[in-house]
Amino acid sequence: MVIPFLSLYLTKSLYFTLSDVGWIMSAFGLGSVIGSWLGGKLTDKIGYYKVMAVSLMLTGLLFIALQFLTTFVSFCFGIFLVMVVADMFRPAMFVALSAYSKPENKIRSVTLIMLAINLGFSAVGGVIITNLSYGGLFCADGITCIIATLILINVLNPKKAKIQDDVVTKNPKSAYGDKNFIIFLGAMVLFGIVFLQYFSTMPLYYKDVHHLTKLEIGILSGMNGFLIFAIEMPLIKWLENSKFTKTGLILFGALLTGLSFLVLSFTNWVGILIIGMLLMTLGEMITFPFSNAFTMDRAKKGNQGEYMTLYSIAFSIAHIFGHNAGMRRVNNLGYDNTWYIITLLAALCVFILFALG
Repeated sequence: MVIPFLSLYLTKSLYFTLSDVGWIMSAFGLGSVIGSWLGGKLTDKIGYYKVMAVSLMLTGLLFIALQFLTTFVSFCFGIFLVMVVADMFRPAMFVALSAYSKPENKIRSVTLIMLAINLGFSAVGGVIITNLSYGGLFCADGITCIIATLILINVLNPKKAKIQDDVVTKNPKSAYGDKNFIIFLGAMVLFGIVFLQYFSTMPLYYKDVHHLTKLEIGILSGMNGFLIFAIEMPLIKWLENSKFTKTGLILFGALLTGLSFLVLSFTNWVGILIIGMLLMTLGEMITFPFSNAFTMDRAKKGNQGEYMTLYSIAFSIAHIFGHNAGMRRVNNLGYDNTWYIITLLAALCVFILFALG
């Protein structure tokens, strides 16, 4: 819940400049890269269960502590450490998904995970900030991580849970030698840079240009979570049974996400924010499940942890460059010109996916 409101917290409560926020978000991304890499290595060595449990518990404690860091240097270090620990969870989670989900259900299983994540940081964040301040948000995020750890220990213990698809590959292929997968990751980095603007520059745009309150921003974000909750599962089920390829669907999702920025420059009417959010939500709903499925399909022939690590790192790299570049472009060129640049990046992503084919 902290992440969608982090840029607002840093600028409005700690009074950091946009440039400072950009560097903090780069520290965020660097920690995410290292955490994803470390999580993948540990998952292949000690198993997903231990990695997930340790990561969740420590993340909860670190999020609670993060609110007490108020200087630029300390917050850079703090958010870096939080993300190293937090993003160890991601590759382990996807390997766990591959084990606990039946092969025919994996795309919908990914969809359920994305649905849960979106519900977790939807309108609740705005309500907590309005009533309990940002400190309450950090505490709530930390406590929910700790509660999640306790649930995981009791429910996902490999000694108790039933493994549905325990894939063991003899002579696994290295993900680093999979040329098409590396090209695909390049497209995902671009998509990540585009999508992540909704967690850094976009909340500031809502605040500075359209003068939305924190609660209104939370409600707008909550619309994203509600739509995903209401329609994503039947949408993905329908798309699974369609004739579209996974890369074609990922391409379409990236196109919709890019259009969500382009439409913002058409008018100053506040309703355009809802249209933009609808386009982004549809793009997100389509791109993430099928890009995960694309990765898991290829991972069956290689080291699963390695494939899921590289997939996670693609978005971590987007965190390093996306937030910082977005903040600097807004600071130097303004919001409209920044949205044009973001749209061009989305177009490049679509072109790469089209060539991949």
